[in-house]
Amino acid sequence: MKQTQSEYILKPRRGLSAFDWGELFAYRDLLWFLAWRNINVRYKQTVIGAAWAIGQPFITMIVFTVFFGRLAQVPSDGVPYPIFVYAGLLPWTFFSNVIRMSATSVVEDEKLITKVYFPRIIIPASVAGVELIDFAVAFLIYVAMMMYFGTPFTSQIFLVPALMVMMTAASLGCGLMLAALTVAYRDFRYIVPFMIQLGLYVSPVIYPVSLVPERWRPLLALNPMTGIIDGFRSALLGKPFDMMTLTISTLVALGLFIAGVLYFKRLERTFADII
Repeated sequence: MKQTQSEYILKPRRGLSAFDWGELFAYRDLLWFLAWRNINVRYKQTVIGAAWAIGQPFITMIVFTVFFGRLAQVPSDGVPYPIFVYAGLLPWTFFSNVIRMSATSVVEDEKLITKVYFPRIIIPASVAGVELIDFAVAFLIYVAMMMYFGTPFTSQIFLVPALMVMMTAASLGCGLMLAALTVAYRDFRYIVPFMIQLGLYVSPVIYPVSLVPERWRPLLALNPMTGIIDGFRSALLGKPFDMMTLTISTLVALGLFIAGVLYFKRLERTFADII
């Protein structure tokens, strides 16, 4: 009887197929645990506790309303400026906080990474989970503000969840890349705050997209937060969507998420050695 030999060639998977999504699901309990831990650490021994989730965008809204709405007379597309700027601060606060905290999240969990194995992406992903809770709390305040100013709700508000998916994808994509970079280059912990400060002014938080000349809007839309912020305002205030800006920003957000996952996965195996 003739025996046949089989030859097996093992090759590493490339691209997104190299990421084991099933493994990430298997560690979902750890994701919830880290998210809850981050909540406890953030608000432990604070006087007003979780109210800080409301305070940050609300106080910023008051400052922007005084200096940009009243003094600088920045246009607000025909709606009260507090409502206008708060609609932009909702996604921007989420985006900036996820980036800021994700950038140092892996370094701060050094002891956990060097002692036990788990999908490292869970660490920055848990940051996004915490910020989603803060976003929900701040959103309730926005609903109360709309009722106070007599701003009507429209059916477009049901598009907010889709915009939240875009917002999370863009934030997590940037956060993953910065988390991996910060492990290798600690300079990024100083660069990230500057990037966030600059990003506030190149994103339409304090001004409408309509203020930018039309020929420059595609360039502005390369910033994913441009389409996301403008989309939030359209959904919440019942304004027409700028489909060109929204489409470009959506594609960029998706690209950032894919690039962030791939880059993080590429450097993940070296974290325990260089951290």
